[in-house]
Amino acid sequence: MLSEINKKHLGIIGLGYVGLPLAVEFGKKYPTLGYDINTTRLAELQQGHDSTLEVDDHELAEAKLLSYSSSLDELKACNVFIVTVPTPINEHKQPDLTPLIKASETIGQVLKRGDIVIYESTVYPGATEEDCVPVLERVSGLKFNLDFFCGYSPERINPGDKEHRVTNILKVTSGSTPEVAETVDQLYRSIITAGTHKASSIKVAEAAKVIENTQRDVNIGLINELALIFNKLGIDTEEVLKAAGTKWNFLPFRPGLVGGHCIGVDPYYLTHKAQSVGYHPEIILAGRRLNDGMGAYVASQLIKAMLKKRIHVEGSKVLVMGLTFKENCPDLRNTKVVDIISELQDYGVQVDCYDPWINPVEAEHEYAITPIEAPQAGEYDAVVMAVAHKEFAEMGVEQIRDLCKPAHVVYDLKYILSADVSDLRL
Repeated sequence: MLSEINKKHLGIIGLGYVGLPLAVEFGKKYPTLGYDINTTRLAELQQGHDSTLEVDDHELAEAKLLSYSSSLDELKACNVFIVTVPTPINEHKQPDLTPLIKASETIGQVLKRGDIVIYESTVYPGATEEDCVPVLERVSGLKFNLDFFCGYSPERINPGDKEHRVTNILKVTSGSTPEVAETVDQLYRSIITAGTHKASSIKVAEAAKVIENTQRDVNIGLINELALIFNKLGIDTEEVLKAAGTKWNFLPFRPGLVGGHCIGVDPYYLTHKAQSVGYHPEIILAGRRLNDGMGAYVASQLIKAMLKKRIHVEGSKVLVMGLTFKENCPDLRNTKVVDIISELQDYGVQVDCYDPWINPVEAEHEYAITPIEAPQAGEYDAVVMAVAHKEFAEMGVEQIRDLCKPAHVVYDLKYILSADVSDLRL
């Protein structure tokens, strides 16, 4: 049965940025159930629209074999379950496996002999077999690798990226036995045009995923530290990076806020596991500390620039342009722009936040931030260009300065403007 790919009935658990694009692709070839406990989300998808903008209405309509439900009875019909729930960190920066455990409990209630459970959520090496499998066994009463099997195929979704999509990003796969590993690989290979890489074990696949974003985090941390140094030396960081980038093997990272669902979170999964086996990571955690402190640094730099222009800080009004964690997408998860806003408010600054991409209700719910519908001319003592949305780039420096009072500061975090027209850059 394990090798009979065409007889698969898939259940995708979690229909967010990762789960929905995957469900759509599988739903073009196999009977696929998109399962989610968020009934509002299910309703919008059933109406043919994705509010995350990862999948357009036409693509949704193309997935003829895809249906949506929150019903366990409908989930019972599936024989391959793919878990795509988030894996966040808690307030103490420790892994929070609650969504993963709850998803495993849900699957355990409908798990049958011969079924395969594949996890895509980012975890530390060992989490699938050490944390999830025991839940599946406990709830189902079945035995791992005897009655049911597991796989791990880490997600590689890049929110807002219309070039790198599910099908054209090479996929790492793995399984709990050699036969299952081949079945999992064949399943993904049937929809991934870029091909697959079959890892030797689930732990190898888990480790590969978690170091992808840890590597990026450390590299960005280095560039952020260089930016702090160059700012003290009075050197433009972008000019330095452009000059260094003329060497063929220089890595093109840029300084900035490190948020989002992956880069700002995944390293804590790896460091947690490392500490549990007696190793205290140094470079990884140093990069994390530096990147986590960038919001406070930006706020302090803006305050200093305002004081130099004799702008009274307490009671001043600052416009923060952009709230999402990256440009041209509505994703607010773990955005570090909120750190800038919080720091400025601590100085007694009134902060307006403007972002044409976000859902205002979500911003209010997640961060207690009520974004403005549109900024008004002549209102602001400073503007922070925090996210490089295309709408902001199209405005140009004159339109941005028109929003400000005669004495003001424009702080361009994302190099949207050229160096000669920005008052302050990271």
